[in-house]
Amino acid sequence: MDVDDLLKLVLVLVLVWLVLEIVGEVLGLFVGALAALPSILGVLVAVLIVLWLLDRI
Repeated sequence: MDVDDLLKLVLVLVLVWLVLEIVGEVLGLFVGALAALPSILGVLVAVLIVLWLLDRI
């Protein structure tokens, strides 16, 4: 498996995870500032992978 393919797979998994986190927030399952921290970290990971794939890093 190529490194780019592996990073694309990780990016898809992170995006699915973020969608699930957002749905959880909308439904009120996670409340408070600490619950948003994993979502923010997921967004940062996704942005870094996209930038790496676009050769911006």
